[in-house]
Amino acid sequence: MYERGGGDVISDLVPVVKEFPDRQDINIFAVSDLHVGSAEWQEQAWVHFRQAILADPNAYVIVAGDMMNNGTKSSVTNVYEETMRPREQKARLVEELTPIRDRIICGVPGNHEMRNVKDVDNDPLYDVFCKLDLEDIYRTNGCFPILRFGKKSNSGTKNPTYKVAVFHGAGGGVLLGGYVNKIDRFGMAIDGVDLMIVGHLHKPITWPTGKLVIDPYNGKVSVKPFRVVVSTSWLSYGGYVMRKLLTPSVFCQTAITLHGDHKAITVSQTT
Repeated sequence: MYERGGGDVISDLVPVVKEFPDRQDINIFAVSDLHVGSAEWQEQAWVHFRQAILADPNAYVIVAGDMMNNGTKSSVTNVYEETMRPREQKARLVEELTPIRDRIICGVPGNHEMRNVKDVDNDPLYDVFCKLDLEDIYRTNGCFPILRFGKKSNSGTKNPTYKVAVFHGAGGGVLLGGYVNKIDRFGMAIDGVDLMIVGHLHKPITWPTGKLVIDPYNGKVSVKPFRVVVSTSWLSYGGYVMRKLLTPSVFCQTAITLHGDHKAITVSQTT
């Protein structure tokens, strides 16, 4: 959490609330692991993606960390393989996000940004959000957006509200199952969540899951579904990933559609 100019503190546990009064469906894209400054950054894929966001008036972005490669002497990343200095990466990311700043719902840092927090108490992605005048929707460790559709009405119309949890993620290991199990288990700790977005793994996967909910007022037990989405990496194969004998990841963009006239989540993937 960070102190703001007025002395207020934005806690990770303060949700980011966004209203969609016209009840139109929206498409959310989780962007993490962009790694600006890496020699393997797929810049053209990012440019095409950003153009698609601007072409769709109902498209929005959630930023989930590792947006800069941010190589330092103490990191696994080889600083001599970076295509730009860390300060240049920060300035470049501001340029890349400025055209879609109004489409960003929230943001959290990844381990590539947090290494600066550990070493010198400075989060470069927070600086980027400040430059974009979006620091009020930035959270340090995790974010909980609440997305509300429709206007308040006395007609009895039930407007959909989606509760989202956003984290960069941590760990992983060699086997995919270990990371999936860790995320799935943590999702069970968040009561009422409809969608959980995580990055870090560099493997774009998604799955539906659920948990039992006891309703003492209506005397029933039901299954509360929620969807987990792990966002794609924007790196081509090579560098230290190959040196460490890690397997390649396929670039695959995931579109998360939140329906505005009834509560439902549709997920589609394109390679």
